[in-house]
Amino acid sequence: MGQQIEALARFVAETSLERVPDEVQRYAKLVVLDTLGVILAGANRPEVRGVRERLSATAGSGATVFAPRWPTNDPRTAGLLNGIAGRSLELGEGNRYVSYQGAMQILPGILSVGEWARSTGRDMLAAFILGYDAGARIGAAMTTRPLAHQNGQAALLGAAAAGSRLRSLNAADTSRAMRIAATLVLTPSYNNAVAGATTLNVAGGMSSFVLGLAPDLALSGFTAQDDAIEEALGNLVGDGFKPGALLEELGTRWEITRNWLRLRACCNPIYAALDALEDAIRALRAKPEEIERIDIATFRFASVMRHPDPPNYFASKYSLPHVAACLAVRGSTGFESVDDSALNDPAIAALRHLVHVSEDPAMNAAVPSLKPARVTLTLKDGRQTTTTCDSPRGDCLNPYDESEIRQKFRELAGVALTAQGLENVEQAIDRLEHWTSASELTELLRRHARLDWSRRDPVAS
Repeated sequence: MGQQIEALARFVAETSLERVPDEVQRYAKLVVLDTLGVILAGANRPEVRGVRERLSATAGSGATVFAPRWPTNDPRTAGLLNGIAGRSLELGEGNRYVSYQGAMQILPGILSVGEWARSTGRDMLAAFILGYDAGARIGAAMTTRPLAHQNGQAALLGAAAAGSRLRSLNAADTSRAMRIAATLVLTPSYNNAVAGATTLNVAGGMSSFVLGLAPDLALSGFTAQDDAIEEALGNLVGDGFKPGALLEELGTRWEITRNWLRLRACCNPIYAALDALEDAIRALRAKPEEIERIDIATFRFASVMRHPDPPNYFASKYSLPHVAACLAVRGSTGFESVDDSALNDPAIAALRHLVHVSEDPAMNAAVPSLKPARVTLTLKDGRQTTTTCDSPRGDCLNPYDESEIRQKFRELAGVALTAQGLENVEQAIDRLEHWTSASELTELLRRHARLDWSRRDPVAS
């Protein structure tokens, strides 16, 4: 079997939290806070409510579903449901250098399995950081196929690693659980996103399901072939696997600190265009009714997100014309601006047809070091300006202020929690490593839930 995979599994199984620098732990807790807020806000999406109700009909127990009335379920299903809820908003984090959204695919499973197993906060924090690291490194070694979305692929293997750490598996069993999980890797497509196929979010939630399942399969005696990961990612769902750099700076370069966080409720590759457009609107003090056209040139991956009439809420997150129109009309691209009502807003609907997106081949070579865009804004009175953005705000090269991420948490989690609850939960996550169990979080959530949370319909709002 691959020596690099074995060494990575040993790193996950044997690295103590003390070896993780304090600043990395602090940042990881900010990512936990951010991810929890997104999960809570996504819990009332119509399809999320629907699957929760159906799966609750055969519910187990042991873990909390972060949803109105705080139902319980078995830890695998709870992780699945919370992961689907968080994925539904397109507001979770991702890695700057790899196609990898590890937090939303790993943290829900850690919280659910950790609650069931009565894991300490230290155990959960270590599993989160180390599992995230393993998945990101595996994702970097994998050559992804052009249409393949990362949900349920490298992050699913990172989730298996995190679950193994949380269950205290040794290095050999951690490796086996990860190799077993290679058989469970999924095949979501980026076409799902553009088409508005919310099944893409189920693929993300399945990573947390596997977080609870793969360690049990390994402990039960299931086996896997030695090169299962290399075969799956190199030949079955990917186009190659190069493990040479898998262990590069292992234990000194922490992948969770190489991520990006979102404030815009849309797909991250279009952020640079939106940053540039925001600057252009500000420079001309442009009002939406004054806009003649918006020309956007960007790199290939972002340029394909050009459908001017997205069919539903989820597809709207992957439409640069739509989100650009939201920015021009509503002055924001946050959670409450790129919402269901934006799809039928006549001002937004008219403006998105004035947005013209094209690929600039010269920009392709700059990716992933840069993710550039150029915007030319033309007004009806003839005024025009061109603005560029090489690296959008939010990633590790140009991060948002911590205060902005905390404000995002309060906005999103505020749909579920009272003001006092927001303060108490934020303080609790800041001291996550001191928790005796996950009940320190779930008891706060239950105690401070808004009475009207179950009646807050995002479609009607």
